[in-house]
Amino acid sequence: MEKTYSSPPAAPSKTHYSIAGILVTVYGLEELSPETKNVACLWLLHPRLQTQACMEPVAASIITDWNQRLKRKENRGQASGLIAVSFDQRNHGSREVDKLANEAWRSGNEKHAQDMFSIYHGTSVDTSHLITYISSYAFPNSDHTISNHMVLGISLGGHAAWHCILHDPRITVAVVIIGCPDYVSLMSDRAALSKLDTWTESDPPGATFLGSKDFPKGLVDAVEKYDPAGLFLGEVSARSDETYEREPSEMEKKRLRPIMKTCLQGKRVLNLSGGADKLVPYKCGEPFLRWLKRATSGEGWLSDVDMVLEDVVFEGVGHEMSPGMIKEVIRFIGQTLDGADVVTSARQSRI
Repeated sequence: MEKTYSSPPAAPSKTHYSIAGILVTVYGLEELSPETKNVACLWLLHPRLQTQACMEPVAASIITDWNQRLKRKENRGQASGLIAVSFDQRNHGSREVDKLANEAWRSGNEKHAQDMFSIYHGTSVDTSHLITYISSYAFPNSDHTISNHMVLGISLGGHAAWHCILHDPRITVAVVIIGCPDYVSLMSDRAALSKLDTWTESDPPGATFLGSKDFPKGLVDAVEKYDPAGLFLGEVSARSDETYEREPSEMEKKRLRPIMKTCLQGKRVLNLSGGADKLVPYKCGEPFLRWLKRATSGEGWLSDVDMVLEDVVFEGVGHEMSPGMIKEVIRFIGQTLDGADVVTSARQSRI
């Protein structure tokens, strides 16, 4: 990841812990001012086939920028400090047990769909578990209090970040970089490109893909429970293009309102995508994002949910974190820590 954007600042301090059997790196502890009481914690989730080490430049860029802002503030003690935390996703780095399970169908992994979803869903579960215990390790004397948890994920980590923001009320901010909130759409696209028999041998192609050996019913059940589009849009086998375009029925709204308010109330999401990304194409998540933005807009049927959703597409950028993306991340995190008002908004931009 260090080659995908301009050179970051020098790395901040690093402190290593073993928490619940997971090797964790905490960035920025030594830079915290003694007079700072409240601290925000940014969880960094790395891409597939990478390790937590690749997130160090991201931590350096964000922490350095925020600490420079703090120096210019008159009441520094009242402002929030910032630390960042990284760890290896399941079956990656220090936790790898099966190398093939991290690969795609084209690389010989017949269980790609099950493996990828279970790994990054597990990472979101790990994030929540680590949130419960991180303060007891980082601040055993309670000299600082973690007042806000944020998550930033890239690619596989971006998929996991969507799970984190929806399913853990302690996480109020998510930055999703080249990730996707609609697993069925993403894997359907990938199955078609991979020319899987379970995709090509039906009429029309893909008609029996869901529930097949390449996307078993047990996985369908998990997607409907944890995936953003799966959770909100309901039964995936009954989904069509019309599902994304029409307004839910009154019966559907009755089911959705409590779920979506629980998952979205007071949340801030920055979704960054590459317009030329072929591995995680923006087109796979765009219909769901459009549905979500329409529902939560000022004139939408869920307008009473206060959330921020910024959806930014970078034209000509592939499956990478570009210099423009890191600038957007620094801006968004800075605005959040400065206490930007949370309002119902959906910023759609193409850069």
